[in-house]
Amino acid sequence: MSTQEQARALMMRHHHIVKNRQQSMLNRTAAEVGLDGIENSIDDRNYSSRNNSDRPGIALN
Repeated sequence: MSTQEQARALMMRHHHIVKNRQQSMLNRTAAEVGLDGIENSIDDRNYSSRNNSDRPGIALN
């Protein structure tokens, strides 16, 4: 594995860990304020924003 591939894998793993941490914190906060089922609606919004072809020029990672 080249240095560039290792760096990419490390950054992808870091991004995944950060994303999971943020999602966990958001879900805990939602539960504290009494919003049940927020996880699915958040996932749906993230999915639609990642796949929105009407917004060119946005880098999607």
